Amino acid sequence: MEHIVVGIEGLVGSGKTSICRELIKKIPNCVLLHGGDLYRGIVFCLMKNGFTVSSLTKSGKNLDIFEIIKQLKLEVKIENHETAIYANGEKLSEQDLQSKEISLAVSEISHTAKNEDAFVFVHDLVEDLKKQYHVIFSGRAIMKIYPKCDYHFFVIADLDKRVERKCIQYQNQEKEAEIRNLLIKRDSLQQKSGFYEYSPITIEVDVTDCKTAEESADQVLQKIKIKE
Repeated sequence: MEHIVVGIEGLVGSGKTSICRELIKKIPNCVLLHGGDLYRGIVFCLMKNGFTVSSLTKSGKNLDIFEIIKQLKLEVKIENHETAIYANGEKLSEQDLQSKEISLAVSEISHTAKNEDAFVFVHDLVEDLKKQYHVIFSGRAIMKIYPKCDYHFFVIADLDKRVERKCIQYQNQEKEAEIRNLLIKRDSLQQKSGFYEYSPITIEVDVTDCKTAEESADQVLQKIKIKE
């Protein structure tokens, strides 16, 4: 069987991760590569060691993301059909990686840093995974990183629905207005970074009216054909 690579991108808060986790339940011999978690892991480690968003963005292209990957000895392992990120032998928790502070910091830093060599690193990771599995690849700039994707989906939902989902994710710890402003700011940064661009093969999926992650995933799954 020839394995496929399915790229999943989308607006901030559109439910990409939940959709991906449903897809790996439905597609046999499939793994989920959290491309964004690698970047989040880098930013988390840097900020944990005293760097600020301001200092990192001022570094511009001198901030070479691939060099930091090597310095932190970042590793990507498969656990329960998903990728887990390790730095210097220590597993980074999803709670840390998905915090609103790290999410915003990644949006700001990725806009200015040197990403090209890191993209090659992730490309090679996809190639290695594809030898054994079907790959669901979630992240940003997927078609720049891996232009050989068999499918590329861009998930959208209206702002109100995305705010509602983020309020649930953050367990209502933040006021709704603050989360709305956060999403608007992150959307703007992602747009400026070129991370919301469509390719000729991109399929847009609107999940605004979907009541569950499974329902959203089914919209994607019905457009996928597994190669024999």
